Amino acid sequence: MTIEVKQQSQPSTSQRPIPQEAFDWYDEYAHGLINRREFMTRLSGLVALGMTMSTLTAALMPNYAQAEQVSFNDPDIHASYVKFNSPKGHGECQGYLAKPSKLEGVAPVVLVIHENRGLNPYIKDVARRLAQQGFVAFAPDGLYPLGGYPGNDDEGREMQKSMDKSKLEEDFLAAAAFLKAHELSNGKLGAVGFCYGGYIVNMLAATIPEQLNAGVPFYGTPADPSLQRNVKGPLSLQFGSLDKRVNATWPDYEKILKSNNADYEAYIYEGANHGFHNDSTGRYVEETAELAWKRTLAFFNKHLTS
Repeated sequence: MTIEVKQQSQPSTSQRPIPQEAFDWYDEYAHGLINRREFMTRLSGLVALGMTMSTLTAALMPNYAQAEQVSFNDPDIHASYVKFNSPKGHGECQGYLAKPSKLEGVAPVVLVIHENRGLNPYIKDVARRLAQQGFVAFAPDGLYPLGGYPGNDDEGREMQKSMDKSKLEEDFLAAAAFLKAHELSNGKLGAVGFCYGGYIVNMLAATIPEQLNAGVPFYGTPADPSLQRNVKGPLSLQFGSLDKRVNATWPDYEKILKSNNADYEAYIYEGANHGFHNDSTGRYVEETAELAWKRTLAFFNKHLTS
């Protein structure tokens, strides 16, 4: 099943002066299509038109102080770092486990998968948000074999880019198996991921379709075409209408899902950019992000708690 929702979202005041091409350039830069010098050169053209570089960079670059919706000191949750083994990947790996502090017995579990830059503060906060809603959330740090998320996204992107792609994917497959079998798990596994993490959710849905009980890829590209015929769902796919790069992959992927008779729903939010859920940058649109997150929680409650 496909559901396309046109959610009219108005950007915040801080976003309105920023031309759409600046967001498009940031997406190209963040995904390695242009280097930092080219990105800054393009922005300087907007400075020449009367905008300040500080306004542009403040709107485009992450400010993780804005991304903490649930404090790591929140008494309703307990968070810690936990190691797991990835024998086909990088061996010893580590992730951030967040659970309700008053949990008794077992609960549904959700794997939280970061973007192409490691386990940054925004992704850890997403894990805490899930724990606050009664889930046991686990957010692996794909960069752990290289020392972990370095504290800034630019270096994190370069580190992740240097890693063996297949081994990194094996690490997330191992994390999924670890979490599903965890002593706190009720046996139902969900996964939510953003950007690269959205791709990983699609990869999990194609690689371990029987083990993944619910997947929510936010603006993620599909798995390798050789695997897509395996996808059964349930999936709840989230897209921003302005995300040309990712959206170009959706029509063909949707055809595969339909031919598979997969259980899926898809939401396309009008006026939203790639990364619209990430509240640390100017791409964030609160109304759209909250709606997408409300749907994500409802989807997990439907498929992981019954």
